[in-house]
Amino acid sequence: MHYSKITGLGHYVPERVVTNDDLSKLMDTNNEWIIERTGISERRFIDPKTDTVANMAAKASKMALERANLKAEEIDFIVFATITPDYFFPGSGVLLQRELGLGSIPALDIRNACSGFIYALSTADQFIKTGMYKNVLVVGAEIQSTALDLTTRGRGTAVIFGDGAGAAVVQRSENPGILSTHLHSDGNYAEELYIKDPGSSRPHEERQPDQILDTSSFKVHMNGNMVFKHAVVKFHEVIMEALEANQLQKEDIDLLIPHQANLRISNYIQEKLGLPNEKVYNNIMRYGNTTAGSIPIAMSEAWAEGKIKENDILCMAAFGSGFTWASALIQW
Repeated sequence: MHYSKITGLGHYVPERVVTNDDLSKLMDTNNEWIIERTGISERRFIDPKTDTVANMAAKASKMALERANLKAEEIDFIVFATITPDYFFPGSGVLLQRELGLGSIPALDIRNACSGFIYALSTADQFIKTGMYKNVLVVGAEIQSTALDLTTRGRGTAVIFGDGAGAAVVQRSENPGILSTHLHSDGNYAEELYIKDPGSSRPHEERQPDQILDTSSFKVHMNGNMVFKHAVVKFHEVIMEALEANQLQKEDIDLLIPHQANLRISNYIQEKLGLPNEKVYNNIMRYGNTTAGSIPIAMSEAWAEGKIKENDILCMAAFGSGFTWASALIQW
C-alpha cells in the first residue's frame, strides 16, 4: 500500500491590486456593500500583456518544488484544475508542462470549478496509491478578471472574483498524509452557476457567428441565493463525511481551509462546527474568489505563516459550479 503526502506548496497572484473603491468607479457599488455581502476588500487582476494561466501556474509550481526540495524534472505527472484555460483547447496542463520544460510526462486537466483543486488532489492521491506515479504536481489556477462584466449590470459577480494560482507537490510516502478525499456532484443545478458560451451544442451560425452582438451568454450567470443555500449545507455535510471516514471529531481539526467563495459562508461553517478563529484560515478579503486557485493559495499562505505544523489535521472543503462539492482530510 502506497501513501501520498503534500511536501511542498506554492502560490502566485498578479501584482495589480483592485480595491472595492476602484470597482465603485466602474459600477454602482461601494466598499461597505461589497464587504457586507462577501467579506472582500480587494482582489488581484492580471496584466494581459504578461500574465497567463500557465505562467502563473508555473510560478506557483516553482515555489512548491523549491519548498519540496524537488527538481522539476522529477515530476512524473501533472494534474491541472482550471475553468479558465488559456485556450479553448488544448488544456493548460500541457502549457504548464512546456513552461517547466518537463518533456513528455502526462498532463491531465480537470474542470470542476471551485471544487477543482480537491478533485485534482484526489486524482493525484489515487495515482500514487496505485503505484503508477511517484511525484505529482497538482495545480489550481484561474484568470477570471478578463471575463467579468465590470458594470452595474454585472456587479453581483464582478465584485467576487479574482485571479491567481496555487500548486502542491504530492509525493509517495511511507506514512499516511492524505487521509481521505470525498467528491460529489449534482448536475440538476448546472445552470445556477455557469457560463453558457462558447458551447459546442449550438447551431453552426451561433457557434461561429461572423460577429457577436449579444455577449451575455459569455459572462458568468450566478443564482447567488441558490448557491449560498446549497453551499452552507454541502460544506458541512462533506466535512463531517471526511471526519467520520477517519473516526475523528470536529474538535480534532487543527486547521480548516475552506474554498474562499464568500466570507459569510466560511463564517457560517465555522460557527456550525464550533471552531475558534485560529482554526480557520481565510484570505478572501485579500484575493476574492480565485476558484480552483483558492484552496492551494490559502494553504501556501497558511504554511508560510506557520499555521500548519507537523502532524496537524487539516481539512479542506469546497463547493461550486456543477454543482460540485468535495473535501479532503490531511495529516501534515
